[in-house]
Amino acid sequence: MNELIKVTVKNDQQLVSARELHKGLKSKKKFSSWFEQNSHNFDVNVDFTRAPESYLVQSGNGAVRKYDDYFLTIDMAKQLCMMSHTELGRKYRKYFIELERKWNDPQEVVKRGYAILQNENTQLKLENEQMKPKALFADAVSVSKTTILVSELAKILRQNGVDIGANRLFAWMRENGYLISRKGTDWNMPTQRSMELGLFNIKETTITHSDGHTTISKTTKVTGKGQQYFINKFLKDIA
Repeated sequence: MNELIKVTVKNDQQLVSARELHKGLKSKKKFSSWFEQNSHNFDVNVDFTRAPESYLVQSGNGAVRKYDDYFLTIDMAKQLCMMSHTELGRKYRKYFIELERKWNDPQEVVKRGYAILQNENTQLKLENEQMKPKALFADAVSVSKTTILVSELAKILRQNGVDIGANRLFAWMRENGYLISRKGTDWNMPTQRSMELGLFNIKETTITHSDGHTTISKTTKVTGKGQQYFINKFLKDIA
């Protein structure tokens, strides 16, 4: 069957351009008048949808102009053809009837369903492949004996697509109850809840000053379990 008009498939529905149909029927009316007169008995977003600036026309000097168009269902296109009362209208109507017949053929329906299923499976495999390196990394750090600084965790998160820096990560952890937010000697130390979850440990360093007295410096470090916990949490949010 020779193609009389281009057919677009969207959401498992065949659609044609109103401007292309108007051109094919060789209507003497301007497109805007023709469509306004013939579309008032049809429902927008059911029988047709507006497609702003989707119809491109190239002029003699090479410039391209954009015009508004409408996507018509095959059923609406058939009725517009019948309303034209012309030989061309009958020809296009027969063409659309044949399109519908082939589209609704049981074998074609099965083919489309199989194609949709294949596409969904391919998309799922692709998503799984994309997530696999991140999942493997997260699993690897879960058994790591190495603890890291919060600033180092921020770098790892950035490398995995999370837009965050050290200061923002500290702030996020305080706001969400992982680190102590009250100002004082315990500021940015792990909360009791975080310690019970095994997300952090505290490294204590003894500092001997020039006058002989000593002080203890405390540094919050993220455990392997904590690294996995926060990486999974942030990657889940951007997935």
